[in-house]
Amino acid sequence: MERSVRRGGRGQAEPADRPTRHSAERHPDIPRTHADPGDLHRRSRDVRALSEAPASHRADNGAHGSARATPVREGGAEQRGSDGWRCLVTSTARPGEGADELDAALAETVRRTGASIGAVYLLAPDEPVLLLEALYGAPADVAAPWSRVPLAAPAPVAEAVRDERLIWVGSQEEMARSYPRTAVALPYPLALAAAPVVGNRCWGSLLLMWPATRPSRMTRREHGHVAACCRRLARLLEEAAEAGRPLVTADRPRVLPPATGDRQAGPAGAAADFAERLPGGCCSLDLEGRIAYLTSGGAELLGRDAGRLLGTLPWQSLPWLDDPTYEDRYRAAVLSREPVSFTACRPPDQWLEFHLYPDASGISVRIVPTGALPPPAPAPRRAPGSTTTPARAGQLYQLMHLAAGLTEVVGVQDVVDLVADQIMPAFGAHGLVLSMVDSGRLRITGHRGYPAEVIERFDGLPLDTTFTPAGQALSSGIPSFFGDPEEMRRIYPEAPLVSGKQAWAFLPLIISGRPVGCCVLSYERPRNFSAEERAVMTSLAGLVAQALDRARLYDTKHLLAHGLQQALLPHSLPAVAGLDVAARYLPATAGMDIGGDFYDLIRLGDTGAAAVIGDVQGHNVAAAALMGQVRTAVHAHATLATPPDRVLAAANRLVSDLDPGLFTSCLYVRLDIAHRRVTLASAGHPPPLVRQRDGRTAPLDVTPGPLLGIDPDAEYPVTETDLTPGLMLLLYTDGLVETPGTDYDDSVSDLARHLAEADDRDLSLLIDSLLRKARPARLRTDDIAVLVLKAASGPS
Repeated sequence: MERSVRRGGRGQAEPADRPTRHSAERHPDIPRTHADPGDLHRRSRDVRALSEAPASHRADNGAHGSARATPVREGGAEQRGSDGWRCLVTSTARPGEGADELDAALAETVRRTGASIGAVYLLAPDEPVLLLEALYGAPADVAAPWSRVPLAAPAPVAEAVRDERLIWVGSQEEMARSYPRTAVALPYPLALAAAPVVGNRCWGSLLLMWPATRPSRMTRREHGHVAACCRRLARLLEEAAEAGRPLVTADRPRVLPPATGDRQAGPAGAAADFAERLPGGCCSLDLEGRIAYLTSGGAELLGRDAGRLLGTLPWQSLPWLDDPTYEDRYRAAVLSREPVSFTACRPPDQWLEFHLYPDASGISVRIVPTGALPPPAPAPRRAPGSTTTPARAGQLYQLMHLAAGLTEVVGVQDVVDLVADQIMPAFGAHGLVLSMVDSGRLRITGHRGYPAEVIERFDGLPLDTTFTPAGQALSSGIPSFFGDPEEMRRIYPEAPLVSGKQAWAFLPLIISGRPVGCCVLSYERPRNFSAEERAVMTSLAGLVAQALDRARLYDTKHLLAHGLQQALLPHSLPAVAGLDVAARYLPATAGMDIGGDFYDLIRLGDTGAAAVIGDVQGHNVAAAALMGQVRTAVHAHATLATPPDRVLAAANRLVSDLDPGLFTSCLYVRLDIAHRRVTLASAGHPPPLVRQRDGRTAPLDVTPGPLLGIDPDAEYPVTETDLTPGLMLLLYTDGLVETPGTDYDDSVSDLARHLAEADDRDLSLLIDSLLRKARPARLRTDDIAVLVLKAASGPS
């Protein structure tokens, strides 16, 4: 919320500031500029002539497009991940010409830096989102939660693009401190670097990961390799765009095969014989987790023929390993590149130790039988006869990642954006309708993938409607899943199928039996909703319901605070002959967007005026209420032509009598335009800046009295100065100059220099300039009030 007024009306709003970064290293070859997500999105849109379809609709697009929408077949069967991604065993398909060079640059940088995992993100052409373009050293399903990263997200790859600088996270502990959402979904020991891909514009981000055993800081050589790769990627993208063959991204990332050509290929038979002679058993897993090699001893210990296990995932082909705990150990080995061990029981009572040794090409597994005694904390097993399928570890971490995001949303629109940006891609959905219960009806608060006329047709339906399954889902509290239009027609014959979608999931949003709304995910092709997917969607719906309910409460409080603030601040400033004025109020970005800073301009006859600015301690409703009382008291005494010292003395007695437990600073300025005099008094408030007609600017030498509310008998010294033609007074609260880690006097000096250099022909634009230069950060810990007074250059 923001107030901006000029003489007789309101002015322009202060644009949003860019976010700050909190964990980074800088390399001189990687440029640093100040940019915000909107700017980067606009800068990328006009050069990346990608597919004009929405991101969720993009697919293989001609010779230059990535073919990652093509099914991957292993042994003649299409392999699909549990989240709808096609599982990419090796390089999925022949990428376009530009993609070949991009992939080569990524793979070479991973090898030269000794990283274990690398990825390239590119800015989407039609929205402020980073899309995962290429992945090296990890399977696709592991990267699913980060396939789409909003530019505003608190994540290393997004922050690197926002700030256009290298971000370095040296440990898991640092990740938890600086990026808690990322740490929740990536709870493994590793180090990470994210760098912007910048040429004549920012194209995206390069991401590299290392095992946590590496040094805690990057070496100069690693810095150089990262910077060189970013320049190379930017050059490739720019050359492709200038040549009229821009890299066209599809809706799935390319997964690059590991480099194994530099290994000496020994006799395969001798290697197999060596493994067979080892005690226990051995097997080899690829990066996807599939069994690529198994010794006879390993097959015997696992209790299954080798032919039935090769090419399968152990937790799918061996029921006793079908537990997220075991799959998580595999994920830990892949991501951390460190050895991992765990113990599992093969029914009925054979305990086995699994030792996993990973590298860039896969995982070597040593299987050793243990004694008869079970370990103290065995992994849980399903009851006999149970048909419930446990959620995969990848889905659990993805759910945790989305849940962490939902805990950070503030308003209803934030919930809509998060569901659209992260939950839709996580389940491969092409359409979204999010509605809320309002006075017995379902009001659509956000949607994606639907034309406006369809949304208008379904907006405002009663809760008991049979027009769509949403009403039944809300009344019963049970989600509804429809795999094709025929299934929908069979159960809801009256439901109009006007959107062209082919499958739907209707998820009721309910809290403690109270309906909050409904979330509808839809698909462009028929879909078989597995029991596992339905369970995850249902769990996520509960989290969305809680986030949506909190967001609605926040929006209601925000509107209340906004209304109170509007009532307490002047709607417009009076016109005073011979005086040009402008003002601005910006609330703190934390809390309820309501604070105690205030300003006012009071007309005193035809040739006089009084200006007041103050700052009540705190940022809450109590501070705003006291601010209103002080402003009213000052206004009442000012209209009686009371001298400045007596005005502040009266306001001080009022605050002392009220005893609110809050103190107030205040500056009262009386302007006698006819006699060209300025008289003022201060109650512990920053002195005004005075700019002379020739541009000389400095703080006015004012002797302040104590804050209002400390001593009821306090006196306030009076200061006088000339009101020369063209003289400008800048009245402000300390939120304009106080910045953590910055010297206060230095901030005031910088503000004076900016004021001296600013164009004073339009005072509202002048305030805009001061705010941008003084407080470039998006996070404001204090509210700001600014009042500018300028005497006419000629006779009044």
